[in-house]
Amino acid sequence: MESSDVLLKSDSRRSSSRKKASILTVLAAVLIAVICISVTVGRYSVPLSEMIHILWGKLFGATPTWSLSVETVLLHVRIPRIIKALLVGGALAVSGAAYQGLFKNPMVSPDILGVSSGAGFGASLAILFSFGTIGIQLAAFGFGLGAVILTFFISAIIGRGKSSILVLVLTGMVISTLFASFTSMTKYLADTENKLPDITYWLMGSLARSTSLKDIIILLVPVLVGCIPLFLIRWKLNVLSFGEEEAQALGINTTRLRLLVIGCATLLTASAISVSGMVGWIGLIIPHAARLIAGPNYKMLLPTSILIGSAFLLLVDDIARSAFAVEIPLSILTSLIGAPFFLYLLLQGRKAWI
Repeated sequence: MESSDVLLKSDSRRSSSRKKASILTVLAAVLIAVICISVTVGRYSVPLSEMIHILWGKLFGATPTWSLSVETVLLHVRIPRIIKALLVGGALAVSGAAYQGLFKNPMVSPDILGVSSGAGFGASLAILFSFGTIGIQLAAFGFGLGAVILTFFISAIIGRGKSSILVLVLTGMVISTLFASFTSMTKYLADTENKLPDITYWLMGSLARSTSLKDIIILLVPVLVGCIPLFLIRWKLNVLSFGEEEAQALGINTTRLRLLVIGCATLLTASAISVSGMVGWIGLIIPHAARLIAGPNYKMLLPTSILIGSAFLLLVDDIARSAFAVEIPLSILTSLIGAPFFLYLLLQGRKAWI
């Protein structure tokens, strides 16, 4: 009997591993397909075969037989923008999944502690004072991190040094409202002919700004710094989602773990917002979609979230830059797609409320 039980458990583990591998393989194939579509989509159409020909020629130093304008569009605009969409979508999805597990609440999004409002105010202030692209990104990044640090500082004072999730969340709501008010004041003071439209457009989100490879590398560093620790502690997120007492019983320092998760998730969110503006709903709905596909286990949830989030934002950006004569802000499309999907999730879970 014991040997048969061992065999059954072994078969079950192998079946589970095959299922996980199949899910990740399918999602990776979907992501590659979306990337191939994204290369060809746009006002300046580039066939996939020509894209492969150009990349092959550039890689092996072949004599150019293609149009230099096509090469410029492909290498200096479209491919950097695709890479940016992949990084921003994956970063927001992973940070949303981490926050939802940390706070044990599926309604939590990455901006719960004020990072989005802080970044929005920083960018608005930089635009008001005519900073360049790099200055706007640095201001958004710095104010986003600063808002979360301020949330921690105030919550520690209110909680008298004790860690309290409720106090932290409530303080984050206050800080978000405060920075949103600062942003409104900045818009009120801005020049209505030039600065106000720029601020408004930035706050609605776009990947059109700053598509050079140098900026992509700058974005890649904080995304990797934020993602790698979260992937290394995935099993601890599983334990923490059951409650702090259970985690402490297993020898996990919950305070240190919470600080690490919030720090990494905030770094991901701030870096993504600094280059794309305010792109909503991704950190909220993508982890839900990942749970529907791969389950709640963070060993699968995080890689699934990053694949779905990257593909989703890339697809939304394709629609944004090709559906109409003018580019549509990303937050409009993510809201139009995210709100009905989230309403569907609420309808699916209404039995649990009765």
